[in-house]
Amino acid sequence: MGITLPASISELQERLTGELYVTDRGLATALFLALRLKRPLFLEGESGVGKTALASAVAGALGRDLIRLQCYEGLDVGHALYEWDYSRQLLELRILEATQTLNRETARRDLYSETFLIKRPLLQAIDPGRAHPAVLLIDEIDRADEEFEGFLLELLSEFQITIPELGTVKATEPPLVILTSNRTRDVHDALKRRCLYQWIDYPSFEKELAIVRKRAPEASSRLARQVTAMVQALRGEDLAKVPGVSETIDWVSALVALDRDALDAAAIDETLGVVLKAKEDLETVRGPRAAELLDRALSRHG
Repeated sequence: MGITLPASISELQERLTGELYVTDRGLATALFLALRLKRPLFLEGESGVGKTALASAVAGALGRDLIRLQCYEGLDVGHALYEWDYSRQLLELRILEATQTLNRETARRDLYSETFLIKRPLLQAIDPGRAHPAVLLIDEIDRADEEFEGFLLELLSEFQITIPELGTVKATEPPLVILTSNRTRDVHDALKRRCLYQWIDYPSFEKELAIVRKRAPEASSRLARQVTAMVQALRGEDLAKVPGVSETIDWVSALVALDRDALDAAAIDETLGVVLKAKEDLETVRGPRAAELLDRALSRHG
């Protein structure tokens, strides 16, 4: 069952906190406006800053279904919108032939009905039969091709599509659309202009600590603070893959699983692979450099 829209930005922040998502005023304002103005929200930022997690938290906060379209190179409209279930259609056709009940006109109508329609994420999101509007996450749009961007421009303008065999499908109430980009390539300005825009940066120490405490409440206050400080220090290094907030949470959870209540050089050496995901980064940080970073992190935030 859907939940009424929040009456204020503060209420929206409270609801997101209830879904274990800590957001600042700027991001909450952009999301609030996207809901009120019924405009897509385009989130851009480095990998791991919480763009995808926001869509999940919003769906929970609003009591809506989350529909996710994961973009990739070569993604075509068929895989994103709809396809016909040709194997089932062929089987149905053979049954009609075998029972000698085949009538070309009725067969065509029956075979190209919703019974044999495979609804992909975009069609699911604008389905007029939905009881409540969904949250549609178009994740990593920068990985899709420019041709697919062009199709989205049309869809996000009208929230309708035409299926030649069935006619026009139009959303009764448009979904909340959240697009994310990790900036692996520039997304066309025309698509961004259809949306409200928000850049999400890596969080400050205090904000990240608040996130860790929400997502890993079983960790001691000392451990949460030390790991957060260490990850903040790691982000200042020249790394191939900078750790995101999800890695911070994973690291804290891993240390709790090992019955650690504080971070030291030995714990870092044992578990560094939880937070760093590239061989060259592990080689750069392990050993004396890790100890130096930990000392610096603890002197600043410990």
